[in-house]
Amino acid sequence: MQTDKEVDASGLNCPLPILKAKKALSELQSGQTLKVIATDAGSIRDFQAFAKQTGNELVEQQTVDGSFIHVLRRR
Repeated sequence: MQTDKEVDASGLNCPLPILKAKKALSELQSGQTLKVIATDAGSIRDFQAFAKQTGNELVEQQTVDGSFIHVLRRR
């Protein structure tokens, strides 16, 4: 999937992947997408809650070779 911005939060534990995503989303226009790569298994739950709380759309989540990929669309 083609995204507008990518953040690599590999090796970081909660809440750092969320904080990096929040900062990156603030730099995007409405409708643009952000891909976040994380290695923290808790990030799956964290990004679901983050999307619900902020109104940003969680477009996709997948696990690839031990990394968790989250794609968000800015509201």
